Amino acid sequence: MQENKMGTMPVNRLILTVSFPLMISMLVQSLYNIIDSIFVAQISEKALTAVTLAFPIQHLMIAVQVGSGVGMNALLSRRLGEKRFADANDAAIHGVFLSLIHYLVFLVFGLTVVVPFFESQTNDPEILRHGIEYLTIVMCFSMGKFFQFTFERMLQATGRTFYTMITQGAGALFNIVLDPILIFGLFGMPQLGVRGAAIATVIAQISAASLAFYFNRKKNTEVTLRFRKFRPKWETVKGIYSVGIPSMVMSSVMSVTTFALNNILLQFSASATAVYGAYTRLQSFVFMPIFGLNNGMIPVVAYNYGAQNKNRLIQILRVCSIYATGIMTAGLLIFQLFPESLLKLFNASGDMLAIGVPAVRIISLGYVFAGFSIVMTAAFQAFGKGMTSLMVSLIRQLIVLVPLAYLFSLTGNVSMVWWAYPASELTSVVLCAYFIRSLYYKIIEPMPEETQKKSREPQRIYDKN
Repeated sequence: MQENKMGTMPVNRLILTVSFPLMISMLVQSLYNIIDSIFVAQISEKALTAVTLAFPIQHLMIAVQVGSGVGMNALLSRRLGEKRFADANDAAIHGVFLSLIHYLVFLVFGLTVVVPFFESQTNDPEILRHGIEYLTIVMCFSMGKFFQFTFERMLQATGRTFYTMITQGAGALFNIVLDPILIFGLFGMPQLGVRGAAIATVIAQISAASLAFYFNRKKNTEVTLRFRKFRPKWETVKGIYSVGIPSMVMSSVMSVTTFALNNILLQFSASATAVYGAYTRLQSFVFMPIFGLNNGMIPVVAYNYGAQNKNRLIQILRVCSIYATGIMTAGLLIFQLFPESLLKLFNASGDMLAIGVPAVRIISLGYVFAGFSIVMTAAFQAFGKGMTSLMVSLIRQLIVLVPLAYLFSLTGNVSMVWWAYPASELTSVVLCAYFIRSLYYKIIEPMPEETQKKSREPQRIYDKN
């Protein structure tokens, strides 16, 4: 088998080739999230609040499968770098198996915990009705989302991110088209309101998962999916979860954070919670491209780590940090200059604007630190140091962000709550700088230089072709 491009292509071109399609697809996904919320906001501000209150559970589902996907992706890429191709296939098949297990768990949760979850946050009958309808559908029919993540990570692990761009873009476009049709009852369809938004979401997810499965079977020559006579292997599951569980917990912390902040903000008003919901959709348009960059970077780092390519690892980390910082700087400028225009996309009331304009400006100040931190936490995962990423996330969100937000809320001024975000981002960048320096001296620096000499010949061969 020919040397994979992740070990031979010039680093800057490799990062752009692998990550750019993912960044585009993540942008489309962000656009869907924004448009989906815009349509829901047209129903009422309480409908937007209901969807905002549902977000922690939705994020928990994503966290579980993203964590599993990251673990599978890192293991699969590392095995390819080590030329252990049978073990790479084994990692991919186990990823599919774990996706099925995760879906069944959340199917049970969707049938049992949705009502008490919402009742623990509000007693407003309109918010309860919208939220329970929406979240029940999204959880019980979430099989598409779980399998979509897994099949897309297989494509990413082998550098075929163009196909991932197609699957994510297609899913997002399906959702954008179906949202107004099902929410408002266009073209003879019944007017389903918030239920329509949920149905549009699950249809789009199942469509994207089917497309990603097709691309793996027809286009991904480095991964072979054979499920006949499959038997789970504890060693492979352990290898996936050793990176995946810390990533799951790290992402799940966001669910806990969102739940806590929703309840802090509800003490001020439903409008404050609606502002937070609108902001989380808007900020995804800035953060999602960096997550796309990370998704492309993780298999590249894992592959070159497995191949012991020291110089390439250093270049990859440097290039990705520069790109991430540039994206976050652009996001900072947009949020500082146009906060009112952005919030008006969500049919913002006067109360929402009064709370939201300073909120967006204050929170975005932390963007100057966030780009570097996001890239470094992904790098820790690629090196198999999932616990380091978890530690940074726990400190940032549960030890700094949530407690500070609560303490600032005691002032009675909702604008003070938002200052917890820049403080948490500053803490995160300091921690990441310390841990990446330690990782460099323990893992990267000791790599033998002789490996680099051997890796240059494939580089020249690739460039000539």
